[in-house]
Amino acid sequence: MKPTDISVPDYFHKVVDCQWACPAHTPVPEYIRLIAAGRYGDAYMINWQSNVFPGVLGRTCDRPCEPACRRGRVEKEPVAICRLKRVAADFKDDIRDRLPKPPAQKNGKRVALVGGGPASLTVARDLAPIGYECVVFDQDPLSGGMMRTQIPKFRLPESVLDEECRYVLDLGVKFVGGKRIDSMKALLAENFDAIFVGCGAPRGRDLDIPGRKEAAKNIHIGIDWLSSVSFGHIDKIGRRVIVLGGGNTAMDCCRSSRRLGGEEVKVVVRSGFEEMKASPWEKEDAMHEDIPIFNYLVPKEFTHDNGRLTGVTFTKVKAVSDADGRRNLVPTDEPDQHFACDDVLVAVGQENAFPWIERDCGIEFDKWNMPKVDPKTMGSTNPKVFFGGDSAFGPKNVIWAVAHGHDAAVSIDRICRGENVAERPAPQMTIFSQKMGIHEWSYDNEVALDKRYRVPHREKLVALRDIRAEVELGYDVDLALKEAERCLNCDVQTVFTGHLCIECDACVDICPMDCITFTQNGDETDLRSRLEAPAVNLTQDLYIGNSLKTGRIMVKDEDVCLHCGLCAERCPTGAWDMQKYLIEATHAEQACHSKV
Repeated sequence: MKPTDISVPDYFHKVVDCQWACPAHTPVPEYIRLIAAGRYGDAYMINWQSNVFPGVLGRTCDRPCEPACRRGRVEKEPVAICRLKRVAADFKDDIRDRLPKPPAQKNGKRVALVGGGPASLTVARDLAPIGYECVVFDQDPLSGGMMRTQIPKFRLPESVLDEECRYVLDLGVKFVGGKRIDSMKALLAENFDAIFVGCGAPRGRDLDIPGRKEAAKNIHIGIDWLSSVSFGHIDKIGRRVIVLGGGNTAMDCCRSSRRLGGEEVKVVVRSGFEEMKASPWEKEDAMHEDIPIFNYLVPKEFTHDNGRLTGVTFTKVKAVSDADGRRNLVPTDEPDQHFACDDVLVAVGQENAFPWIERDCGIEFDKWNMPKVDPKTMGSTNPKVFFGGDSAFGPKNVIWAVAHGHDAAVSIDRICRGENVAERPAPQMTIFSQKMGIHEWSYDNEVALDKRYRVPHREKLVALRDIRAEVELGYDVDLALKEAERCLNCDVQTVFTGHLCIECDACVDICPMDCITFTQNGDETDLRSRLEAPAVNLTQDLYIGNSLKTGRIMVKDEDVCLHCGLCAERCPTGAWDMQKYLIEATHAEQACHSKV
């Protein structure tokens, strides 16, 4: 194998597993260290730069970073990365003077943004400070999109959302609320230099089974019902409620029902419990509020009496794999089950609805009636129109919408400057030593078995009385410090300089994970099989160092390294060094205009 080129930006980026897994590539260890130091405002600004909505995401993110966390390789639970993000938001000082200022002069380019949700607001956040006139259109009177209409107040307080939306709008962004865009052709005719579509996936899927029309008065589409609850149009529900669906929307529906008068609320899912799309913590919170989840039941009929809903009949199914290994749900021989209810909330999925985009305006759609979108540039087949968030690839989490917004903003900036949209500016990368002495480092490198600290919750009886009372109370300062100290500082890299090595094997002897090996070179498959500990995770690289006097190579398995620094502490010649790596993903900003 060839020596590893650590100057390639993505090499160490992939080693910082949490940041690599985050769609917006937030520098997670960096902001966690700042929280541990009590520098909450600084931690917030690092988050704001990449994910735009730290307070929102600290409560609602689906946490793709946490399954990737290296702490999960030492013990069961990863670092509570998401909840620490909330700490930065909860304890920050006034950061408004640290935000970009609206430019004194615009650059003459106008951008229309359809939908006032996280994707559109991210595009506006990136483009407004560099002179673009950004106009956000939304059918609702307030900004926030699905963050406001689909996430209940007991999970996301309105004050948090208002604050973080205001940070964006105060950059000189024009928000036009109560304005529904009904025609893409008409919008194109207004001569905007670019158009971004971030209107979400606004249509909930329905169930066309017997009884649906007859009992329609008490059968509600989940996302529409949540929106009506959010704006105060609905403030009560029947005593017995059935929620159909196993995603996070279903969890929000059932928990909202408990707060609006639902005494007997059930969630019924066609899949198994483990296959449910809802996040594990969302399911836990629902069950904690005395909401049972019934699995492997497929709705067969809405029962009714002269138009009054009386219940739902279900067919029991089981999972069976066919000859090709595909998993199918097939009926069992068990009798149908009937659950009595007063209301049903249908939360079986969402889909995009683009009746307002004429099919002859240069935007091509695929066989699923979705726009053809380049996942790298977020561009459509009309060079002036870009998509992001749920509008682009279907329903996902806020953090994905933010990532799409950053990518689209880069594309819009480049196309407005007459540059190739496909050529993306390189990210900014720095790497520097953490030495404070011969064997001392500027970070805490102790690896201890520290169990994850539980986030305090409001008392259940109190929480269920008020749909606006936030259930999770967040870490206090002391708990935040303890949880932050569980971070293994995976952005502080072990950097090897071969010509300084005397091959004494001191690093091999002290490594607690047996991830360092000195051996003869070979192809990757061969090397992985004969290391001190076989390197079985092919998704992470082997770090190869050469220039050794014996002609051997140093091989380190990046997968199991804990970044404890013991190799660098033991090394008598300084061949190993601990160097902090920081990468900032590319955004549309002036600093990027000269970079390709």
